[in-house]
Amino acid sequence: MIDSISIAGKKIGPTSSCYVIAEVSANHKQDINIAKETVRAAAEAGADAVKFQTYTPDTLTFNSDSEIFRIDHGTAWDGRTLYSIYSEGYMPWEWHAELFELANSLGLAAFSSPFDSTAVDYLADLDVPAFKIASFEIVDIPLIQHVARQGKPVLISTGIARKEDIEAAVAACREVGNSEIIVLKCTSAYPAPANELNLLTIPAITETFGVIAGYSDHTMTPTAAIAAVTLGARVIERHITLDRLTGGLDAGFSTTAAEFKELVQQIRETEEALGVVTFQLSAVSENSRRFSRSLFVTMDVKAGDLVTGDNLRSIRPNNGLHPKLLPNLIGRTFSCDVTAGTPMSADFVS
Repeated sequence: MIDSISIAGKKIGPTSSCYVIAEVSANHKQDINIAKETVRAAAEAGADAVKFQTYTPDTLTFNSDSEIFRIDHGTAWDGRTLYSIYSEGYMPWEWHAELFELANSLGLAAFSSPFDSTAVDYLADLDVPAFKIASFEIVDIPLIQHVARQGKPVLISTGIARKEDIEAAVAACREVGNSEIIVLKCTSAYPAPANELNLLTIPAITETFGVIAGYSDHTMTPTAAIAAVTLGARVIERHITLDRLTGGLDAGFSTTAAEFKELVQQIRETEEALGVVTFQLSAVSENSRRFSRSLFVTMDVKAGDLVTGDNLRSIRPNNGLHPKLLPNLIGRTFSCDVTAGTPMSADFVS
């Protein structure tokens, strides 16, 4: 396993901050101005990268009205043919260079999901810093190997993948000399219900396949993404839209710009909270420690008085002897007069 991967100069790995990708998908509505505004929104929201999809209807499917080419499994697109959906959703290829340049000028990495070899070659000519394999393409080993041969990091979603599919995809990359692999846990439901996410798989991805693990999120709240970060996801991908009601083809399960910004903030706060493995106290906790318990003389006593549980107690703050010494002091004799409220000292007993 490679310990870390770099995309456009930003490190992704166990010790780096989570890499957040804003997926534009089909939410551009085939209007380049909407696409540009979405890129700007992603930058404003704090994303590390913006991702597109590079295909045409003809590179993804076949133009047919046959039932086998129609969606019919409980989605927002039921009844429509694949060709009609992709005709509405695809982004004109001539936009890519301009959108990539805009993203880069705003500090964002920009890359895409290719869906056939011509798209791979087109993106390679644009010198993208990484490639993303969509979950439905994980079974297309020739496509994956063509991507991997470009020598750039490969992100692979697992939405419809069985274990053997992931194994084959990862092996395909390695067979052509590319080990810069990030596998994203994903549930291919739009939106995805919480009880189908199985986020505990995230650390198992790293352990099983020896890759960096991440999470491609299709839920509607920050909860799953935050949980994924706590489980070790080093990449979070989320769809972004300017307007969920009037946005593009995927807007209904996408995150608005304001929501995306809040998600990024919560991810960063979660990373700060996770911190590192340590038993050392923070400066704040060390300062608070002075208000922990210790032994105090709680009644006025005279020299010769016995130490009892009434005149010597464990209370806050911690200016006196350690509370663990109390059993050893009970029954001994005070060697001097002590005023109530005085921190206990070993010098007070004989």
